Amino acid sequence: MDEPTVPAVSVDARGERCPMPLLLAKRALRDIPSGAVLEVLSTDAGSERDFESFARLAGHIVTCEQLSDDGFRLTIIKA
Repeated sequence: MDEPTVPAVSVDARGERCPMPLLLAKRALRDIPSGAVLEVLSTDAGSERDFESFARLAGHIVTCEQLSDDGFRLTIIKA
């Protein structure tokens, strides 16, 4: 990816504990087409691991970026 992809939808799951960030993301993914981008903001330490496992099973592409506020920005390209 040469340039950042603009998310179709953004989910703010900061402050939510596992499994809520993943559940909120799954709900949002239902409403976007294949190839669209979902952004998830999370402060749950297990989010990166959870989303990578989910993506491997579902065929989505996930990238995780550590933010300066101890949170994460997860970018999911829907399979």
